[in-house]
Amino acid sequence: MLPLAERLRPQSLDTFVGQRHLLDNGAVLRSMIESGNISSFILWGPPGVGKTTLAKIIANQLKRPFYTLSAVTSGVKDVREVIAKAKDNKFFNSAPPILFIDEIHRFSKSQQDSLLGAVETGVFTLIGATTENPSFEVITPLLSRCQVYLFKSLEKRDMEHLIEYALKNDTELKKRQIDILENEAILRFAGGDARKLLNIIELIVNAQPQGTILIDNKTVEERLQQNPLAYDKDGEIHYDIISAFIKSVRGSDADASVYWLARMIAGGEDVKFIARRLIILAAEDIGLANPNALLLANACFDAVHKIGLPEARIPLAETTIYLATSPKSNSAYMAINEAMDLVEKTGNLPVPLHLRNAPTKLMKELNYGKDYRYAHDFENNFIKQQFRPDTIDNIRLWKPQNNPAETKIKEQVKNLWGKRYE
Repeated sequence: MLPLAERLRPQSLDTFVGQRHLLDNGAVLRSMIESGNISSFILWGPPGVGKTTLAKIIANQLKRPFYTLSAVTSGVKDVREVIAKAKDNKFFNSAPPILFIDEIHRFSKSQQDSLLGAVETGVFTLIGATTENPSFEVITPLLSRCQVYLFKSLEKRDMEHLIEYALKNDTELKKRQIDILENEAILRFAGGDARKLLNIIELIVNAQPQGTILIDNKTVEERLQQNPLAYDKDGEIHYDIISAFIKSVRGSDADASVYWLARMIAGGEDVKFIARRLIILAAEDIGLANPNALLLANACFDAVHKIGLPEARIPLAETTIYLATSPKSNSAYMAINEAMDLVEKTGNLPVPLHLRNAPTKLMKELNYGKDYRYAHDFENNFIKQQFRPDTIDNIRLWKPQNNPAETKIKEQVKNLWGKRYE
């Protein structure tokens, strides 16, 4: 018997759950599909949110040949074979077939290069699926030929709808009396992943072959603790482990950080994915408390690219321990978030005249750049002047935190700006 998630895989846009921003009536992706004229695109989002399902729905709805490749198991030879088949099966003026590539971020540069000509000449329409930011892993020429659509984790209402739909429509579940008394634990463990949600329900139902099934938070937690991987058949635990890794580094626990690092490596995680997370950690959580952390994380990223596994585990471990044991500060992270919020609230405030560039005579006549004071002409290379629009000049954005490095910086800027940094 097929797993529940396969039995309930949507066959049309009307039964597809989630991604309203793209697939509601009038939304960009739905409009393109309904027009029948689709261009190549990449779906970027976490596992279990419908990327593969949507590709199959599109092929069925448009009645086009559908080829699929997995970047994990396919090579350049497989790509060329698919291109040859697509060419052979294409009739004059017929719409091109669809090539779906799962985990396209795992394709090497040469594999991606082999797609370029076929995508550009319309031999097939490419639909890629990735859990990774395509700007990091998809080569620029291919990315420029594809639109990228962001898929999101399912919202609570989507998950609740899916539970109700499963109980009412699945042929096997309809045979049982199943009462959902509480759903908080199911939703929490599923984490916005439809496949994981259905796997959890199937696990709980299969654990009680007879009688009425009562599902509450306690039941879910007990079942999943007894079977920690049973609901995670396709590796979605990856997201739980990376979360534990990030929180352990942020929490300054070197032993836990290295343990979760080992779990990721042992599980076959892409070492470049780990290295990117270390760069983010260095900037977001260590920040100005130890600026060298970002330098080391960048060096680690370069090293991992150059040497690969198994040796890549060593610079990854070195950087992980260094970040975990570094003093922590998120002041830069908080500052840019507050600044972005301020920009959103205040809009395009005019640049003060004395800060504007004045490359032409007219601009100079309009007082562009007038009264600007060149810092290096003054003692200590500093002179007080206004650098922001009047309406936001007194708003503090960067707030130094209590660690040796930022305390020193705070004293330096306080000596320059006085009360602003008290």
